[in-house]
Amino acid sequence: MRKFVSGLILGAGASQRFGEPKQLLPFGENTLLGWVVSQAQRAGSLDETIVVLGRSADEIRERVDFGNTRVVENPVFSEGCASSYRAGIAALDPRSDAIMIILGDQPGITPEIINRLADEWRQSDAPIALSVYDGDRKGHPMIFARSMFDQLEVLHGDKAAWKLVDANARAVLEVHLPLPFPQDINTLEDFERIAATIKGEGN
Repeated sequence: MRKFVSGLILGAGASQRFGEPKQLLPFGENTLLGWVVSQAQRAGSLDETIVVLGRSADEIRERVDFGNTRVVENPVFSEGCASSYRAGIAALDPRSDAIMIILGDQPGITPEIINRLADEWRQSDAPIALSVYDGDRKGHPMIFARSMFDQLEVLHGDKAAWKLVDANARAVLEVHLPLPFPQDINTLEDFERIAATIKGEGN
């Protein structure tokens, strides 16, 4: 039986370094968060997709097309990404065998990346799988099997998932992708550079 993989898109960031809700920046014919959601939906390998919102959730709900994704809110988003893991896990379909964590400010995460990671994890028994770019640069998206959910839920702060990756290094499935590392958008300069790059690729 095919393993059930849930996509968990983290869109609860406070945009403190950006100064405004970066989720709503215009990106292509969409918003930044809407673009990431659309990439996850186009991939086809996720059995459900959940988006976690935090600050400016009402405004984001009004302006972003979430399609058939489920949207949940993290009332304690200021505590970091770990609090969004808890909010997302609480909303999962009970059939879920794993979650794929996707960052809402990395528009370079394509359907190809999502599908490769999901497909390779489904063929393994690994508790964790992560993407490796340019030969050796580890990053998102990453997958955590149900056996790791309890440990995810007790983490604290930002970059918390990497603590589990480090603690289980020998059991991690690395999915190597001959692709550039998907950059985060934290500043206006980041946004302009990444938007120009993706537009130049014809997406």
